[in-house]
Amino acid sequence: MDIFLIGIISYLICSIPFGFILTKIFLKKDIREIGSGNIGATNVLRTGNKSIGYLTLILDILKAITPVIYVKIFYQDFLYIASLCAFLGHVFPIWLKFKGGKGVATYVGILFAINIYFGIIFAITWFITFFITKFSSLSSLIGSASIPIYLLILTQFDQVIFFIIMFVLIFFTHRENIKRLINKEETKTKIY
Repeated sequence: MDIFLIGIISYLICSIPFGFILTKIFLKKDIREIGSGNIGATNVLRTGNKSIGYLTLILDILKAITPVIYVKIFYQDFLYIASLCAFLGHVFPIWLKFKGGKGVATYVGILFAINIYFGIIFAITWFITFFITKFSSLSSLIGSASIPIYLLILTQFDQVIFFIIMFVLIFFTHRENIKRLINKEETKTKIY
């Protein structure tokens, strides 16, 4: 299997828009017309249906774990290509005219697939930040920043470039949230 095929398959698997599909099937609504218009789990929670929101979160994590774990086992050299394409699949899904989610749940799946400790570090950082601020967006940004910082502390420079790129991409997908945070207009999220 060559690098191009690995990239395409990872992209296509992760461009399955579970938030859009689940809200259409179970709520008969278009998630793109609710809240922020985003197809991710945080916006699905805004429908008021926590079960659909959490199911979206789980499926968005699992859809990233699947191709990344497979590539990690069988094509180790292409691990970061598969991971990047998986992330881009969620953010720019071909099925929804390249307008997808912000990529955080998919990124979490990528982290757990690459190294379970990365996933745990992200999760702990996210929950601590969320407990203090109640902002999902800020928690995601700080959680994403925690991985390259952790790698820099451990002087694992071979991996840090990839995770800096991922942080920059998540920063990009959250640019509107960042503006709202600066202007103190960001909406707090209820996760329970």
